[in-house]
Amino acid sequence: MTGTYIIWGTPHSLYTGKVRSYLIKKGVSYREIMASDDRFLKEVTDKIGHRVIPVLETPEGHLVQDTTAIIDLIESREAEPDFTPPGPVQQFAALALDAFGSNYMMPLAMHYRWTYRERQELFLRTEFARAVPPMEHEQRLETAGKLMTRFAGFLPGLGVTPAVIPAMEASYAELLEALEQHFRQHPYLLGGRPSLADFGMMAPLYAHLARDPVPAFLMKTTAPSVFRWTERMNRTETIDGEFANYEYDFPIDDHIPPTLEAILAILFAHWTPGFVEDTTCFNAWVNSLPDPAPGTLISHDGSRKVHPTLGWIRYPWRDVVMERASNPHALWHFSRAQDLAYALKGTDADRFDQLLDRIGGKGMLASRTVRALTRRDNVLVLA
Repeated sequence: MTGTYIIWGTPHSLYTGKVRSYLIKKGVSYREIMASDDRFLKEVTDKIGHRVIPVLETPEGHLVQDTTAIIDLIESREAEPDFTPPGPVQQFAALALDAFGSNYMMPLAMHYRWTYRERQELFLRTEFARAVPPMEHEQRLETAGKLMTRFAGFLPGLGVTPAVIPAMEASYAELLEALEQHFRQHPYLLGGRPSLADFGMMAPLYAHLARDPVPAFLMKTTAPSVFRWTERMNRTETIDGEFANYEYDFPIDDHIPPTLEAILAILFAHWTPGFVEDTTCFNAWVNSLPDPAPGTLISHDGSRKVHPTLGWIRYPWRDVVMERASNPHALWHFSRAQDLAYALKGTDADRFDQLLDRIGGKGMLASRTVRALTRRDNVLVLA
């Protein structure tokens, strides 16, 4: 395809960071325009139905919202470079890590931004001011502060409370250590080229955790190879001089590096309790509907939201009790990995079962929704 894409977003946006990295590595022509642009505020948001970023505009003027939908579209239009691993077990790992980074890690990224707001106030206020329509600088900063307070108010719904924060930070330290061990040996999560695993993990690990002052200091001082990976993911070159002799490809024979298995084990250990409870909540909601017809909006109150909820859930997690709003979006996203896993046959299925035994993933894989979820008109609905 020819022509230039537009990405409507901001530097401090979690999901804009994911799409930006993908566009850079894909090598497509694009422009990034701030969400404070008048056309975005008046035209783009009206067509999308939400004031949300990022939004991709194709060279033909078609608008796409949600990072998964954006990447799927461009993958269907731009064949090279190919970011899909050849092996089905590798493909599962990429899909699972994409969903993990894009969903499970979002509350953790929000915690490090807003729990430590006072220590990084000027940086955050200046960043958010960039997304405010043009006005006098001090007025932009004041307006940005009000917007920041609104976002900080999301923390309880994400499960970020004083009682849970120590467990969240301990879980992040475990993940950072596993990622650090991996990126000391490999340029990308699945070997010599990026995949959905890398783009999904860039969502939380870049805009929030590698840019905001408090978590950036933590990453640089405890996991410098992870920080270096975030830099690598925003460079056009796929081959990094640091890994000049590393083969530019995915491992042969559907191999998963041991250091990646350690990361996947953390994914399932940390995410399974909440995912199972999200599934239970969703299934109860579906079973309560008098007519769960295809196209039914997934929402507890009938409102259209980018990340809807079906009510509050409560479950034990890492020796604390997590209470948060349910997250059906995570169920939709991870179902891509589940569908692939359940379709495996023969030796592929055998190798995958052996991997699940090693990384403890069978409980989460078995947690299925009674109805499939899909996206239509920029919202989640029943398939």
